[in-house]
Amino acid sequence: MIGKEHRKHAIAAAILLLVVLAVLCFFLDLSWVSASTTYSFGEVWDALLGNGTWSSNIIVRETNLPRAVVGIFVGMGLAISGAAMQAVFRNPLASPYILGLSSGASLGAAIGTLFVISFIPSVLAIPVLAFVTCFGTMILVYSMARSGGGVRTESLILAGIAVSSLLSALVSFLTFIAGDKLEGIVFWSMGNLGNATWEQICFIAPVILACSFLLITQAKSLNAMMLGDAHAMDLGVDVRKTRLLVLILSTVIVAAAVSFVGVIGFIGLVIPHILRILLGPDNRTIMPLSIIAGASFILICDYLARIVAPQFGVLPIGVITALVGAPIFIYLLIRRRKEVGWT
Repeated sequence: MIGKEHRKHAIAAAILLLVVLAVLCFFLDLSWVSASTTYSFGEVWDALLGNGTWSSNIIVRETNLPRAVVGIFVGMGLAISGAAMQAVFRNPLASPYILGLSSGASLGAAIGTLFVISFIPSVLAIPVLAFVTCFGTMILVYSMARSGGGVRTESLILAGIAVSSLLSALVSFLTFIAGDKLEGIVFWSMGNLGNATWEQICFIAPVILACSFLLITQAKSLNAMMLGDAHAMDLGVDVRKTRLLVLILSTVIVAAAVSFVGVIGFIGLVIPHILRILLGPDNRTIMPLSIIAGASFILICDYLARIVAPQFGVLPIGVITALVGAPIFIYLLIRRRKEVGWT
C-alpha cells in the first residue's frame, strides 16, 4: 500500500514539474529576440494578448509563436511514438526511427528538393513526399518482416536496418548529385523549426493529437506485450493487431512530425527512457507524460539553438537535440549498463 501511495505521489509530482517546465520553456522560447535581446515574461504575455508594442506583437505572435507551437506538437509526437516503439520492441533503446522511417522521410525530401513533380504544388512537394515515403517505408519493412501470418519483432528490426541502409544510400547519392540544391537537402536532414506556419500546424496538430490519443488507449495492451507475446495472448491481447495498429499510429505521427520540420533525433529515444527510469515501466503513465516532457525538451533545445552560436545564426534544432540528448543517453547507459546487456 505504501508503495502504491509513493508511486501516486511520484507521478503527481512528475506531472506538476513537467507542466511547470513546459510553461517556462514556452515563455522562454517566445522571449527570444536576438543574440543580445530578449523580452521579459511580462512583455511576452502582453504581446500574446495583443497589448504589447508593435514590434513585440510581431516578433512574439508572428515569428516566435508558430515556431514554438509546431515544436510542441513535434516534441509531443516524437516522444510518445518513441515510448510506444520501446514497448512494442521490449527494448529501451528503440526510437521512433527504428524501422528506417527517418531515412524514408529523408529520401522523400531529397526527391522533392531535386525534382519537379507536376501534380504536387512546389511548396508542398517536400512535406508531401516526405510523409508518403516515410509511411511507405513502414509498409515495406512490415511486409518484409511478415512470415507465416505473423511478424516477429526481431524480423522487424532486421528489416528496418536493411531498408534504412538502402534508403540512406539513395539519399547519399541524391545529395552527391544535388549541385546547388545540396544545402536544402542537408539543412532539411538536420531539422528546422524556423519555417513553421499556421497552415502547417493546422495539419500537424490534429494528426498528432488524434494518433497520440489512440496510442494511449493501447497502453494496457502494450504493458502486457512487454511481458512477451505468449503472456500477452494469455491475457487476451491480440498481439498481431495491436502491434500493427501501434506501428501505423507511430508512423503517422513521425511522418506528420518530420514532413515539415525535418529529422529531429533523440527526443523519442531519451525522453521515454528517462521517464521509465524515474517512474517505472507502466505505459499508462509513461505515454501521457512523454507528451509533456517531449514538448518541454524540444522547446529547451529550440532556445539553445538560438543562443549557442549566435555568430552563425540559429542552429538546426536536430544538432542541438543530438548534442543534448546523446550525452544524457550515454550517461544513462553507463549507469544502467547491466540492464542493456553490458558486462
